Amino acid sequence: MNLIIRSILIISAVCWPLPADAEATGPAIPVPAAQAGAAPKSDGVCITPAKDGDYAIGVDDILTIDVLQPEKIESNVTVSPDGNISFPYIGSIPVKGRSLSEVEQDIQTRLASGYLKYPLVVVYLKQSRSRRFFVYGEVNHPGPYQLEDNTTVLRAISMAGGFTRFGSASSVKVLRPKKGAAGYETIQINIRAVMHGNSEEDVILKPGDMVVVSEGVF
Repeated sequence: MNLIIRSILIISAVCWPLPADAEATGPAIPVPAAQAGAAPKSDGVCITPAKDGDYAIGVDDILTIDVLQPEKIESNVTVSPDGNISFPYIGSIPVKGRSLSEVEQDIQTRLASGYLKYPLVVVYLKQSRSRRFFVYGEVNHPGPYQLEDNTTVLRAISMAGGFTRFGSASSVKVLRPKKGAAGYETIQINIRAVMHGNSEEDVILKPGDMVVVSEGVF
């Protein structure tokens, strides 16, 4: 996304009221992020924020942070294992589990608090590396894989190069991390039934899932 496109997105994301002492024909001056969500006024320019969906930032994700004014700052940052990023002027910022728009507003508010005058900030996801799943056992290429929308167990095994000659379509399971607790939930998968057309036996994977293919019994 180039600067022109990002600028258009920003223009559609903030309400810019005119200051009381400005000419009616004068330029609109952006207010700090804390005021950006205020209702539009008749003497200002208001635009609707662009939505980033429900994507939750995770460890190892790469974010691009652009400050478009009053000075141009562009930074690519990687979310550290502790869930934070670092940015000029304001230092460490917690981002894990937050949305892109939440982080954008947070940075804008912090910069406006004594560092930059009327900062205009864009945050977008450059690369998602937290949404991964893993395939282990009797597949040709075990390891981590990038999770895409609607990735099923059968597709995951295909991405991992398929079964080895020892792998069994009857011995496949998904280990899913438990929410708020240690350990995994075990989901048995009948891949043989899936390959025979029973799609209900297939399971859509979630971030952190591990697909385990065991040896067959000969």
